[in-house]
Amino acid sequence: MQTMPLTTLGHFIGGRPVEGASGRSGDVYDPATGQLARRVAFAGADEVDAAVRAARSALAEWSETPPLRRATVLFRFRELILRDADRIAALITAEHGKTLADARGEVQRGLEVVEFACGIPHLLKGDVTENVAREVDSVAVRQPLGVCVGITPFNFPAMVPMWMFPIALACGNTFVLKPSEKDPSPAIELAKLLTEAGLPNGVFNVVNGDREAVQALLEHPGVAAISFVGSTPVAEHVYRTGTQHGKRVQALGGAKNHLVVMPDADLDQAVDALMGAAFGSAGERCMAISIAVAVGDETADALIERLSTRVRELRVGPGTLPEVEMGPLVTGEHYAKVRSYVDAGVEEGAQLVVDGRASREESWGDGFFLGGSVFDRVTPEMRIYRDEIFGPVLGIVRVHTVDEALRLCNEHPFGNGVAIFTRDGGTARTFAHRVQIGMVGINVPIPVPMAFHSFGGWKRSLFGDHAIHGAEGVRFYTRLKTITARWPETRSGPEFTFPTTT
Repeated sequence: MQTMPLTTLGHFIGGRPVEGASGRSGDVYDPATGQLARRVAFAGADEVDAAVRAARSALAEWSETPPLRRATVLFRFRELILRDADRIAALITAEHGKTLADARGEVQRGLEVVEFACGIPHLLKGDVTENVAREVDSVAVRQPLGVCVGITPFNFPAMVPMWMFPIALACGNTFVLKPSEKDPSPAIELAKLLTEAGLPNGVFNVVNGDREAVQALLEHPGVAAISFVGSTPVAEHVYRTGTQHGKRVQALGGAKNHLVVMPDADLDQAVDALMGAAFGSAGERCMAISIAVAVGDETADALIERLSTRVRELRVGPGTLPEVEMGPLVTGEHYAKVRSYVDAGVEEGAQLVVDGRASREESWGDGFFLGGSVFDRVTPEMRIYRDEIFGPVLGIVRVHTVDEALRLCNEHPFGNGVAIFTRDGGTARTFAHRVQIGMVGINVPIPVPMAFHSFGGWKRSLFGDHAIHGAEGVRFYTRLKTITARWPETRSGPEFTFPTTT
């Protein structure tokens, strides 16, 4: 039987697909089968430069395009996303592995930012004050930065890019996207839809690649701003390198999100929440709950009794099957990494209540499947507590009081998200007020803000001064200009003192 040659995905520069020219490429797998599906071209410095030059060439005209006309393009883009949502979701499932239902949800959450960006004529309205001094008016406006770059992770190949570029484009910037090389196809499809929506050539570009492409973007003198989502070590590198080269940077890093279960919580509700938050998308979410903090041994025992049965019954398989609740991990390399953390938890003395390693089925073949794992009696010194595992591994920590739980959350170096499940409003309010975390859920396991609010953690989960999307996104992708104007009716003569209102 003759096998078909593998296709190689290229780039999207200047309004059209472009083949790779560097001679370097990477492999893209089908996570459900473990088979090589296609290759993706890796951009070198020349291809990165071509994308930035295309964006710079388009900048003058696009930045002068009235905001209402820019919004019109985004409205058309929204309609095309709705038209092709199932096809984009299928691409996500094929390259990432998450279930189709989860992939559709990803597309929807990205689309909500597009809808927010369509309101840009209102969002860009400035401030005016008449007569700040006699016959002097002040006007504050926000103007685009220039060429902006998005560097995005594998876990949300459509949503995270759409958290960035719709607002950047709406604000009058041009954009270069460097998606994850593990699942690059959705980014190219989004570029094609933007072109179909009427976006001028060069306003949005995609370069695929690895760290070489990232470094070229970080150092390119034609880039004004960089948005990044990924692991904390890389986020810190992106922030430091980008700012050293004079760029505005928002770099969102890793997480270790806790869910505190109080003795008065509805345990069935808490277990439902943990099942989705810990094992949805195979735990490959920066907002996944990977630590449950049970307040009191009775709470912990009851939680584990309910939880362990549910995790063992978790339906794992290819994301295309409608009955499946959790798909495979994205690559064989990532599968090995996550599995090694389960090994490490056992070695460090945590009690493995549910062993996801043991649930592998023959029907899974060579796919990158790992069942859900649950550890009890996890302590802060263990690697499975300290590190972001990014897989279907849940650790349970036992504490005696809510103050202990609060201290545990606050002392962790990550500060992305946290949740508390309780029926007591006073406890919930105090916890939300005192916790040193950027996003807080009260009886909500994954507190991802809606598009018209902003997403961002604290501590080592965010490098930079701006969170992503919402009002913070508009502020990040624009810079403030204040204009002070005088149109005097009569000449007043020279003034040698510092100007004041008197």
